[in-house]
Amino acid sequence: MNQPLPLEGIKVVDYSHYLAGPHMSRCLAAMGADVIKVERPNAGDPGRASPTMVGGQSGYFMQQNMGKRGLCVNLKDRRGLDLMHRLTDEADVFVENYRPGALDKLGLGFEELLRRNGKLVYCSVSAYGHTGPDAERAGFGLIAEARSGAMSIVGSPGEPPPLFRIPIADMYAGMHGVSAICAALLGRVKSGRGRHIDIALVDCMISMHDFAAQSYLLGGEIPQPTGHDLPQSTVYGCFPARDGHLVIAAQADDAWQRFAKLIGGDACAADARFHASAGRNAHRVEILARVREWTMAQASVKACCAALDAAGVPAAPVARIDEVLADPQTLARGMVVEQDHPLAGRIRLPNLPFRFSDCDTAPRGPAPLLGQHNREVAAELGFSNTDIDALVRDGVLYAEAAVASLT
Repeated sequence: MNQPLPLEGIKVVDYSHYLAGPHMSRCLAAMGADVIKVERPNAGDPGRASPTMVGGQSGYFMQQNMGKRGLCVNLKDRRGLDLMHRLTDEADVFVENYRPGALDKLGLGFEELLRRNGKLVYCSVSAYGHTGPDAERAGFGLIAEARSGAMSIVGSPGEPPPLFRIPIADMYAGMHGVSAICAALLGRVKSGRGRHIDIALVDCMISMHDFAAQSYLLGGEIPQPTGHDLPQSTVYGCFPARDGHLVIAAQADDAWQRFAKLIGGDACAADARFHASAGRNAHRVEILARVREWTMAQASVKACCAALDAAGVPAAPVARIDEVLADPQTLARGMVVEQDHPLAGRIRLPNLPFRFSDCDTAPRGPAPLLGQHNREVAAELGFSNTDIDALVRDGVLYAEAAVASLT
């Protein structure tokens, strides 16, 4: 675990806010990039005000911005814009998630930055992308999840679709951004040129469709919400037990045979009506009733899962978040990271899922305070102490009060 991280030596300017862009750059930081989080005075990234709050700090912000350095600069002052240009002139990657065209007005659009730095990989994330009739419309992950059709196929028939409660669109867009940026950096090795990456939240959600899009495009059918299971994949769904719920995936023929023997003995396993997927789907109501009768006859969710595991049938409890974060598998995989934050104290937050065999992707530090690394970054860009003092005095560089107390 002592080899350099794969993106070591890559400098990323993160001029994004809320979630998709910050998650993207957090991943790049974990892979070794030097990520500089650029914010505006006085509130910074609006995500800093999002719950859950600990010691005046946002868990939302701390999770998506760990491992970065913080720069807070007034870009409306020409000196602030000059500093930002000097930063992007030597950067490898620029990440932003504003409406298309918004950064052109600031002098931070792709064409301007590429003119100054021909090797810059510029990644834009927006709701609808930079082309099409809706390009200038604002949007959040919720909008993309609805507009993409994803919400229309979840929940129970006749009821409003539920909220996903996980920021799927934002996170998925961030992941695609990481992939595209790494590909662009690799391509730059041969071409010597940067390029623009255009990622839309709605596009990312549409690309995630498999069954629904295939049903319509290939079969002319519009899928409807089905509640707790999939009518086209019996048995594949969520079932009640005495003390909670569990999911069972016995839709494949071999898994069904093992499952049928478990819940109904040899007679059920031998029933020719259920030997193929089409037959199981045709007799779905009968089968699901048998499954629910079996799960409710067991002592607990744990007992159900133990029996299913012993039979070689994929299953899992529907776990609460407290159970997930204490699960030995979660902890063994390092999916909870602990950090010492200068204001929030000892904190625990979700880790990222990728691991490399010979280097450590653990965060190199907590999320920065607002303007925490102003002086450090400005000095690296060639500003003298006198210059930096003037920028601070005139409000071009801004830092929250707590920064002064850090050693």
